Amino acid sequence: RRRAFHFFAGKGGVGKTTCAPATALALADDGCSVLVVSTDPAHSTSDIFERQIGPEPVPLLPNLHGLEIDGEFESKRYVGEVKERIKGLFGHNIQKEANKQIDLAASMPGAEEMALFDRIGALVRGDDDRFDLIVFDTAPTGHTLQLLRMPDAISAWILALVRHRRALLEIDRGVEQSRAEAAAADPVLAALERRHERLTELRKIVTDRSQTSFVLVAIPERLVIEETARAVEQLADTGIAVGGLIVNRVLPDGLEGEFYRSRKAQEAVYLQEIAKRFSRLTRVVVQQLPRDVYGLESLSHVSAQLVG
Repeated sequence: RRRAFHFFAGKGGVGKTTCAPATALALADDGCSVLVVSTDPAHSTSDIFERQIGPEPVPLLPNLHGLEIDGEFESKRYVGEVKERIKGLFGHNIQKEANKQIDLAASMPGAEEMALFDRIGALVRGDDDRFDLIVFDTAPTGHTLQLLRMPDAISAWILALVRHRRALLEIDRGVEQSRAEAAAADPVLAALERRHERLTELRKIVTDRSQTSFVLVAIPERLVIEETARAVEQLADTGIAVGGLIVNRVLPDGLEGEFYRSRKAQEAVYLQEIAKRFSRLTRVVVQQLPRDVYGLESLSHVSAQLVG
């Protein structure tokens, strides 16, 4: 079963957590089985849908589920799974020391980000096969780019560990083995090989434009335009092409007052610049609503603009 993935990214405060759920809602209304996932530590998806969403998928509406990935929760779950996997591999004293080392590693900086990345990877690889499409509401751009660069960084590290482990085994056993033979004979090497295979698969899916799209969300302001331009370049360096740009919170036409006219004139300049600098991207404009987007009624107004 082939799934599709939409990643929504952009500078903090531009409205990703409005646009991602609004897109998910529109696709669910169209008949797709959709999971909307928040990877931002400052989860707001629960607020948008006015119901509690946790670290496991919960039904929100027909065809629509929600999930908020919590780095701390995923880190603790991952540590528990690792400890369970090593049971029986070592004697009691060695296993006790191994558990201490695992707990120490889990407390180090970056452990929660790694666990978050693993959870995203499991969703992309299809560990939960109930959904046709997964919409990711990501953290601000810099954090998201770090996550997307992880496959390359971790793969290089794991391959170095694999080479080191194989060399140790050959020295210990005095015989050269094929990669498959070595992995079959050593559970540690087998685990490293599996992890590398999963990272390779994840990388392939995320960079496949027929399966995965990246949508940047921006607003017509100078700092946001500059960060969006950098994000396009940085994503390209990572091997990822941006599929579209949502220009959010554009002022409606026809209002009165000097303040409005001044802001509208400045906005027009920025909209022209966006059209010029991002001419290769499909762009969708979403107008500023008179009230905060909170609840299904206001979210449906954003959905209508996105799909219209």
